[in-house]
Amino acid sequence: MIRPCEADAAAQSFQAAGEFLGAAPFGSGHINDSYRVVFREGGSNRSYLLQRINTRVFTDPAALMQNVERVTSHIARQVAEAPDHDRRVLALIPSKDDRSFYMEANGGCWRMMPFIEGAQTLDRIEFPHQAFHIAAAFGRFQQQLASLPAPQLNDTIPDFHNTAKRFEALEKTIESDDANRVQFAGSEIASAIARKAMTSVLLEADLPERIAHNDTKSSNVLLDDVTGEGLCVIDLDTVMPGLALYDFGDMVRSMASSAAEDERDLSRIELQFPVFEALVRGYLETAGGLLAAREKQFLAFSGKLITFENGLRFLSDYLSGDIYYKVHREGHNLDRCRAQFKLVESIERQEGRMNGLVETLT
Repeated sequence: MIRPCEADAAAQSFQAAGEFLGAAPFGSGHINDSYRVVFREGGSNRSYLLQRINTRVFTDPAALMQNVERVTSHIARQVAEAPDHDRRVLALIPSKDDRSFYMEANGGCWRMMPFIEGAQTLDRIEFPHQAFHIAAAFGRFQQQLASLPAPQLNDTIPDFHNTAKRFEALEKTIESDDANRVQFAGSEIASAIARKAMTSVLLEADLPERIAHNDTKSSNVLLDDVTGEGLCVIDLDTVMPGLALYDFGDMVRSMASSAAEDERDLSRIELQFPVFEALVRGYLETAGGLLAAREKQFLAFSGKLITFENGLRFLSDYLSGDIYYKVHREGHNLDRCRAQFKLVESIERQEGRMNGLVETLT
């Protein structure tokens, strides 16, 4: 846990103008620690987002921040003529030693960005049109980065969406049972094993490599307060080479479920088809010209695969003793796993209808 004084010191290590007024915890992310910090300049206050990068998860923060710098600079050039260009891409505040991040002597790594005003994120969507705008924003993000010049972006988490390797990791975790929890997850382990064959489908489909966001949940797009349009894609830690379908699949996983990802009442969990349709329409509106025909054929499947993959990850973390995701109650990661696997079952029941919609729209 970060003490407020650490955040205060980090905030004042960046080139933000004015008098530092304070920092307060912000957001609900699972990985990094985030703070809203306020500086006062010229009689008015200005807010910034300060984040401490989780270096246990992102072991090379300098490479991560190199990616963020390249991605934000590239998009900034493309939106430079827009009247609200400063709201359509993140901007990095340089540290006092003119880097895109501040590195503490103990290895802690921080970054700071201006708050984008007049916009909000949604932890959960309430209406299909919100899913449409979010999917359109992520599709536009992929389209914008299709022209990013060489070299290739750094892999911030190698094999992040390699579902087959995620399954192998689960098998090793089950075998070692270091936290002595396998006995409590028998049915979840059986569900995982029963679906092992799907883990290599996308890897063997000969799909083109693209730049993917890799964490396309609703809270990673800023929506305009007035129009509801998706303005700016945020949380760029996992932007790296991958498949376009990783992003679409994670949108389905995170937005089309009828309940939260840690819902304990599994009877409440099902795929909401109107939300799935909105995601397909929004994504194809902006990324449709980028995608090859064979990528479009796997849109429905990708939702099932990435949901299953996240269930594997939650299950592995539970069996390992909760070392990756933040947990807020006993068995939290196991609850998350169960919810993901229940959503997979709902997708399986509706997969024919989902594929029919995609065929109609493409």
